[in-house]
Amino acid sequence: MPDPNGFLRYDRRLPARRPVPVRISDWREVYPPAGEELIREQATRCMDCGIPFCHDGCPLGNRIPDWNDLVRTGNWDAAVDSLHATNNFPEFTGRLCPAPCEAACVLGLGGQQPVTIKQVEVEIADAAVARDGLRPRPASVSTGRSVAVVGSGPAGLAAAQQLARAGHTVTVYERDDAIGGLLRYGIPDFKLEKQHIDKRLAQLTAEGVRFRTGVEVGVDVTAEQLRAEHDAVLLACGALQGRDTPETPGRPLRGVHQAMAHLVAANRVVAAAGDGKPAPATLPDGTPIDAAGKHVVIIGGGDTAADCLGVAHRQGAAGVHQLDLYPQPPGERDAERDPWPTWPWVLRNYPAHEEGGERVFAVAVQEFVDDGTGQVRAVRIAEVTVEKVDGRRIVTALPGSEREIPADLVLLAIGFEGTEEQPLLAQFGVTRNRRGAIDSRPDWQAADGVFVAGDMHRGASLIVWAIAEGRAAAAAIHTYLGGVGDLPAPVDPARQPLAAR
Repeated sequence: MPDPNGFLRYDRRLPARRPVPVRISDWREVYPPAGEELIREQATRCMDCGIPFCHDGCPLGNRIPDWNDLVRTGNWDAAVDSLHATNNFPEFTGRLCPAPCEAACVLGLGGQQPVTIKQVEVEIADAAVARDGLRPRPASVSTGRSVAVVGSGPAGLAAAQQLARAGHTVTVYERDDAIGGLLRYGIPDFKLEKQHIDKRLAQLTAEGVRFRTGVEVGVDVTAEQLRAEHDAVLLACGALQGRDTPETPGRPLRGVHQAMAHLVAANRVVAAAGDGKPAPATLPDGTPIDAAGKHVVIIGGGDTAADCLGVAHRQGAAGVHQLDLYPQPPGERDAERDPWPTWPWVLRNYPAHEEGGERVFAVAVQEFVDDGTGQVRAVRIAEVTVEKVDGRRIVTALPGSEREIPADLVLLAIGFEGTEEQPLLAQFGVTRNRRGAIDSRPDWQAADGVFVAGDMHRGASLIVWAIAEGRAAAAAIHTYLGGVGDLPAPVDPARQPLAAR
């Protein structure tokens, strides 16, 4: 029985972040451990509602009230089991997910602050590592069937673990030099230290998953070879095609880059330093993409932009401006626009924002300004209004509002256009839809024996959706291969986030 008065006795609290001057001098995670007393207090705020809408906010179907009450009563081993029953990698989601479950918490309906679900989750996940070191669960019997997983992000890894535990032989193919997808190369270390990936990979390896890095399917290994060697193939290559702005004057100038290029370069520098091999932040062709001493302009208002902001601070930028096309969001949910329990449009202040920089809302870049040598020296911006007309976005610049912002490095963090156009698509006989994603049948097949999941299927989305789709696609593959019993399938290919209709 939960504590019915817990939310009345305790306010919402999170552990204090590491001090700004300390944390921007290294790449360690921003949040320290919460401590058992704080986390049990916060878990006590959960009411175990008769209809827990947090379940609907989370596509994984996490048993949130169950493990909240287990933490409240100090039953950590059972909390670990309950959490892992629906989520392969809670140490990732607890650090990276923006927590749509919290937006759907019933306390929000009553004007209270939601339960700190995400923080409780990460503390349970870390307790699992501390208690048993992520004990492997290898299959007792092999099915004799083989699956290739192309891509090693959260969708591919979740599917690989589910299939391996069901007795199938699984090989994960990754074109980068290390496993993890965006978790490895894309997410800054101050949000996710890579030791967490390595610990989980050790578990997957012990469970029989095989990893092949530096292999680009469609180039180094053909689709025909893969289909000949495996009984089924799962495509989980993500949605890494960054949205660009080629029509903006000055776009070809040196110093104007996609945001992901900056983030990946920073990841590689941190990884090299950890191996005792100092390396500069550069693109694959050797072009520097370090923010040290530079005036940086980040275009975009989402998670990727905030990640670039935090990286720029740690690299020693002289100053940073973050530009957002839309007006500043309200501080609280607008019930008419975004009724509970949907995901609200509100101002989100990430840890990177308290570290410095200036946010500028309702502006658009009119030109990247040349310094006369082909290098960007500034961006010319104008204040704008944005409206939707027949489903199309109309951006109108306000006359007389133009001004320049100094810029030695410009980072485009304006979203993604789906999965990249690459040789494996034609070889497997699949094509990108108008959103740049790969459609599937209701059984997750994009072509006979070829399945698709994660961002490659639904477009750039949240890590919880990637894991949920990976688990569901694994269940479909298990059935396709004639596996005994059913694997958990938390979502179907048509499932969408909670939204007001």
